[in-house]
Formats: sequence, C-alpha cells, structure tokens
Amino acid sequence: MLAYLIKRLFSLIPVLFVVTIAIFLIIHITPGDPAASMLGIEASQEEIAQLNEELGLNRPIIEQYVHWVSNVLKGDLGDSLFMHQPVGQAIAEHIGPTLALALLAQLIAIVLAIPFGIIAAYKRGTAADYSLMGISLVGMAVPSFLMGLFLMLLVGVKLQWLPVAGYEPLSKGLWAHLQYLILPAISLGIVQAALIARMTRSSMLEILNLNFIKTARSKGLHETAVLFKHAFRSAFLPILTVIGQTFGTLVTGAVVVESIFNIPGLGQLILNSIARRDFAVIQGVVLVVTLIYVTINLVIDLLYGAIDPRVRLDRK
Repeated sequence: MLAYLIKRLFSLIPVLFVVTIAIFLIIHITPGDPAASMLGIEASQEEIAQLNEELGLNRPIIEQYVHWVSNVLKGDLGDSLFMHQPVGQAIAEHIGPTLALALLAQLIAIVLAIPFGIIAAYKRGTAADYSLMGISLVGMAVPSFLMGLFLMLLVGVKLQWLPVAGYEPLSKGLWAHLQYLILPAISLGIVQAALIARMTRSSMLEILNLNFIKTARSKGLHETAVLFKHAFRSAFLPILTVIGQTFGTLVTGAVVVESIFNIPGLGQLILNSIARRDFAVIQGVVLVVTLIYVTINLVIDLLYGAIDPRVRLDRK
C-alpha cells in the first residue's frame, strides 16, 4: 500500500507540471491587460506601461512562469492585484462555501441515486425500471442552472420555504447554514444523481446474473441480503469511481449555480477575477481545484483495496 501511494504521488508531478504550463499560457495569451483594468479607461499608455513594469507583467513570459512556479513550490500563490491580499488567503475565504455546497449536493445525489439504481436493476424490464431510468434521463438533460432557477421560483418565491439566494457560514448555526445551500445543492445533486443511478443499475445488472448470486438465493438468503450484502458490495467499485468523479465535477463545475444563488465560493471568486484579469487569483484557484480533483482520484484508488481485497494496490 505504501509503495503504491508513493508511486501515485510521484505520478502526479508531471500532471501538475503540465497543468501549471497550461494555466499560465492560457491566461497570459488571452487578450486583456490587468494594468489597464486597474487604472481605468482614462489611464495613459505611459501610466499603464509603468504599472506593468512595477507588477512585473512586462517581463518575458518564461521568466514570469519560472518566478510563479518557484513561489508556488514555496507555498506562495502570489498576491491579488485587485483585492490586495495573498491569493492563498482569498482562496481560503472562498473555498468553504464551495466545499459545503459540493458535499451536500453529493450527499443528495448518493441518497437518491443508489436506491433508485438498485431498484431499477432488481426490477429490470418492469414499469419501475423504465420510470426510474426515464427520470434519470430527464435529470441528465436538464442543466443544473435551469433546475436552480426553477427551484428558486417555486420553493423560494412561490412557497417561500427557503431563501432565494445568499449564504450564511456554519458559525451562524447549522440550519442557518443549510437553508441557503439546500436549493443549489438539489439543483447540482440531481444531475449527478442521474449519472450515479445509471451506473448503479448497469453495475448491479452485471453482478445479478453471476453464479454466486444464484447460489446465495438457492441457500435461502433473504433477497435484501442478496442485493446489499453480496450484489451491491461486488458492484460498488465502478459506482465508487463515478461518485469520485462526480464530486470532482461538483467542486470544479459549480460556477454558474454559485453565481445564480449568490454564494461566495470559488466560482464567484474566479468569475470576478476573470472579469478583472487578476492573473494570480485565476492561476491559484485553477491550481487548487486541480489539486482537489487529483486528490479525490487518489483517495478513490486507495479505497479500492479497502473495499475489495482482490484489488492489489501494490501491483507493479
């Protein structure tokens, strides 16, 4: 296990190296001048050139990249040009709402998807199967932002059960925190639930046709034990993979939903930074999100061995 972990950690180095190059090049090739944005439309070319020199933005792009990467390796993501604070501090202030939203959306997705997928597989070819898979197809087809607007109109405006938008930190109380996250979490979770449900059904169908399931039934085991103790446990590895991928998607892809519900997460931070051409913040956020995504994949790989001993994580 330790050897496998070390091997995987070393394998992440070239991935992160390529990501840093891609982030840096895409941001710096895109048209726009941070100095001009900071000084406004009335600034002269001399003032813009002077500010670029002060910020180091007129240096060769390779020199800028080497300087940025060397600082990142020291744990310094740079300073925001507009917020006048370290990028690490800005990310720390905004990552909490994003993670809370992603975790709640993932919980909703799992609670809905896994029972639906198991029932659909067990009732294969029946009206229940077609109905559940039809619902999941609709969930995949409806964009999360559209679902969010619908929930906002129905639950927030018409019924007035939950706040339409905004955010309260957990320090204000659990319910005060959750009531602002429920609607955006549902709008995000439904889409992911559709993917997990379909994978659960597909994986369960493969296992339910195997001989050891027929043997378990022939021994007189209760159908619930057959489904959950034997079939679901054997079918869980591909489901776990999808759960990990969907959580990464929730963390990285909640930008629009956060904007609709006015949640001060990473999505709102990076959108504002793009509009202001705040290079340091954009680079820092994308790098942190990438680290979260690859960490999730690493954790999923490590869980394989814990769930199914037949999977050898220390294979060469």
